[in-house]
Amino acid sequence: MIQCKDCEYFESGPDGRRLFKCDPFLNVKEPECVNKWQLIRLDMLVASYQSMLSWSERMAPMQDKIFKYMQREIEDINESENWKIGPDEEEDTDEEPKF
Repeated sequence: MIQCKDCEYFESGPDGRRLFKCDPFLNVKEPECVNKWQLIRLDMLVASYQSMLSWSERMAPMQDKIFKYMQREIEDINESENWKIGPDEEEDTDEEPKF
């Protein structure tokens, strides 16, 4: 098995970053190349998931504030609509309907 560093489709950037120009659908030199591609993709998937989690953690306090604000607004709307229901009707609405 050849190493990626010895492959013609591998380049190392000036900053040490590895560049893979191979395509597992077009130019695979060895079967192990597909396994390596799967590991690279899995690593990229995990990195994107971790960045999504960190973004979600940063947004959590703001979401909590929005939920509390919306809850207060809904309670205010419900309270402001109580004038439509008379005092006698309020007691009837709490009871279960009789059949």
